[in-house]
Amino acid sequence: MIKNSIVGFARIGEQRELKFALEAFWSGKIDDDELRKRAKELRLKNLEYQRKAGIDLISVNDFSFYDGVLDMVVLLGAIPERFADISDELKLYFTMARGDEKRVAMEMTKWFNTNYHYIVPELSKSTHFTLNADKIIKEFNEAKELGINPKINLVGPLTFLSLSKSIDGSDVYEHLEAILKIYEQLLEQIALLDEKVFVQFDEPIIVTDLDKRQKNYLLKIYEKLSHVSPKLNLIVSSYFDYADKDTIEVLSSTKIWGIGLDFVHGRENLDNIKNIKDKYLMAGVIDGRNIWKNDINSTVQLLNKIALNVQKEHIIISTSCSLLHVPYSLKYEDRLDSEVKSWLSFVLEKLDEVSLTSRFFHSDTLLERDNAALEANAKANHSRKNSSKIYNSVLQERLKSFTNTQRATSFDERIKIQKDILKYPALATTTIGSFPQTDELRILRSSFKKGKISQDEYEDGIKKYIDECIRCQEEIGLDVLVHGEPERNDMVEYFGEQLNGYAFTQNGWVQSYGSRCVKPPLLFGDITRIKPMSVKWITYAQSRTPKIVKGMLTGPVTILNWSFVRDDLPKKDVAKQLALALNDEINDLQNADIKIIQVDEAAFKEGYPLRKSKKDEYEKWALEAFRLSVSSAKAQTQIHTHMCYSNFNDIIKTIEAMDADVISIETARAGNKILKIFKEVSYRQEIGPGIYDIHSPRIPSVEEMIDQIDALLKIFPKEQLWINPDCGLKTRKWNEVLPALENLVKAVKIVRGKKQP
Repeated sequence: MIKNSIVGFARIGEQRELKFALEAFWSGKIDDDELRKRAKELRLKNLEYQRKAGIDLISVNDFSFYDGVLDMVVLLGAIPERFADISDELKLYFTMARGDEKRVAMEMTKWFNTNYHYIVPELSKSTHFTLNADKIIKEFNEAKELGINPKINLVGPLTFLSLSKSIDGSDVYEHLEAILKIYEQLLEQIALLDEKVFVQFDEPIIVTDLDKRQKNYLLKIYEKLSHVSPKLNLIVSSYFDYADKDTIEVLSSTKIWGIGLDFVHGRENLDNIKNIKDKYLMAGVIDGRNIWKNDINSTVQLLNKIALNVQKEHIIISTSCSLLHVPYSLKYEDRLDSEVKSWLSFVLEKLDEVSLTSRFFHSDTLLERDNAALEANAKANHSRKNSSKIYNSVLQERLKSFTNTQRATSFDERIKIQKDILKYPALATTTIGSFPQTDELRILRSSFKKGKISQDEYEDGIKKYIDECIRCQEEIGLDVLVHGEPERNDMVEYFGEQLNGYAFTQNGWVQSYGSRCVKPPLLFGDITRIKPMSVKWITYAQSRTPKIVKGMLTGPVTILNWSFVRDDLPKKDVAKQLALALNDEINDLQNADIKIIQVDEAAFKEGYPLRKSKKDEYEKWALEAFRLSVSSAKAQTQIHTHMCYSNFNDIIKTIEAMDADVISIETARAGNKILKIFKEVSYRQEIGPGIYDIHSPRIPSVEEMIDQIDALLKIFPKEQLWINPDCGLKTRKWNEVLPALENLVKAVKIVRGKKQP
């Protein structure tokens, strides 16, 4: 009997082994064979951890060199035409992801409402599909050699098509028949691998508001695929929210073996499981997106409710989603406060929780070690609920007095005052904030944290970097400068380190995309600001130049969405606490004569619920949090914000209501089509669409940038436009950043000199 499983496993490695292997390969330090060797070692280690923990259904094909959706592009043979001349397999794969000197990389955007990025498939009428199943077969056989009967993970056809973009205006669903044939061919090959094979189709698209056509396609897909071979047990897995009754009914009417539902972030699933009929249920009851220790007693109570509608023997204990979204292991965390650490559970600990929960739920008798583990679990949860570290009564009283979140003057009044004081030109040039994080910088920060160098030595190093950043920007000719953020390890962690209510890991890395990892801080208690967080370094940078230097802050919604957040308080209340701290910081910056302050909300859109029915509530508190943050800004203080990878059509009114004076956004990979909505609603605030992609190492030419600016001028008047890169430059190298910015400024000067139509 299968009692448990996980949706998918973390792939970056226990100590970011994949990251370092990829970066060594890209820099030419290792070859193809060595990269593949290291990747295999990592995969086998991941499989072994799961087996030792007692996981019954262990996934393969959840490992990827860069991204699982890109892997499906390769599997289906849906290679965009501009990459078709690349014959080397790995070169093709990484060029699609990262671009090269001749080709722009494929678009990248957020995976539903997470901070993980996926590569967007590109489809057109001329797209031709061919099966490439080598990766799956190889990884299946690796697991079999270890004595594991694995579950093969695949991105499902409906999700793949729904996340794809048409590059010629055609309907992406026109390709349904063609890709279904490839999926059928794939399943036929998989059926040859063993007497019985489990295949999990990840279909998170079904937790969004599907229209009637999509539901019909869902039925068609799984009616067809479930009849390919009796040797296959097919599972359709969803996560991040709930699947509605109609969708569950559609899936239950097919011959699939099982359905995966998220009961952590989609509690509504509890009301919808009456329609599952005789299917197996992969019950996502262990949180795969947060790091708090599961309350196993409460979870078993939930499972007992599920068992009122689903046969107990058909309930498979699982994670709510892939463990890709949480850090790997607590075993390296020897600096964490011991009480806070006792509340935590990372990937390896969650394996034990899945296994223990399944034994508790499915067994009549438990071993002595299981009873001890259950007692420890109950003790840790009790400690967290009653800890004095959580609550701050002074903050709670102060929050009650903050009811008005509006700035004192309107945008029309403010912008006149700001233009008079700041005197920046039309098509003003700037960057988003960060400059390259060099090895020297990392060593400097690490040495200071470890006590190897003095405070003075550390500060001298930071000042030297800021001086160099300012000099470079002045020489390039940028209009509004930044200090480069050398003191910041991460745009969220840096601020969290200066706030009460946060804890920090040493090795809590999570993959964001490719080799890019982030280390989200742990927001466990009430938030208060200890002292000014950014004033010292911003004012130092401003003292080094007559040009304006922007103050750089991370917004409350982004800090929230990019942290592991306490789950004992509504998010809206946590966001208000963060906003209050930033409100104080903005006031300190403007009082220190900082004239422009950027409050980044890179993750504002990312936090949106996947169901429209939940959207209004999120928008209300997220908007209030941002506006509370900036409500202390005087009319002459210009507030900028920055947003990442977003389709703004459905939130444009909310963006307007944020009332920032200038918004910069990522558009380079997506093209300018997402900007037309700003014109359609007569967006009045100023805007800085990114004119080149910083996630690729390629350096765009002056001519390329001129074309991009000219295209923007067809949408916005020059007085409304700022010109900047797509995002911060911390992940790039100086030899990529400097020529790109030089070309940007040259392009702007040429365009300014042209007669505008």
